[in-house]
Amino acid sequence: MTPTPRSGGADAAAEVIRRLTAAHRTVAVAESLTGGRVVSALVDIPGASAVVRGGVVAYATPLKSSLLGVQARLLDARGPVDPDVAAAMAEGVRRAAAVEGAPADVGLATTGVAGPDAQDAAPVGLVFVAVADDRGTEVRELRLEGDREAIRAAAAEAVLDLLVERLVAASKS
Repeated sequence: MTPTPRSGGADAAAEVIRRLTAAHRTVAVAESLTGGRVVSALVDIPGASAVVRGGVVAYATPLKSSLLGVQARLLDARGPVDPDVAAAMAEGVRRAAAVEGAPADVGLATTGVAGPDAQDAAPVGLVFVAVADDRGTEVRELRLEGDREAIRAAAAEAVLDLLVERLVAASKS
């Protein structure tokens, strides 16, 4: 099981804003179970307006298709809590947040089950977070513990941590 976050994502959000600003890159966020908490953590940081394009809360499954371009047949076949859905959300929000035809440089996504009940075959605490950028898309599966609030907080922090890892790796290459 993945531990509950310690910082609530504030440290990771500040690091994301710092690194994206230095690299002159932008980010957009697609959220399901986190309900806007990721983009909120980012815009809490001074200077976020230079890099944050926006966020989409696609809580209802059909919105993942209509707003983010996730294929309806994928959602029908596997449901919303799926690694390929997370990847498609991250890729789709980059396009959805395009300015003058240029997509956001980075797309983030969260999808999963915060509880208290399981969703279809997905157990409480199963979460997928994704980061999409010009180097490709990475999805991480999480098995989180705790109540609804703890799972949502841990998912938000996990997607920010994943982005920090990718930004650090990109700066070294």
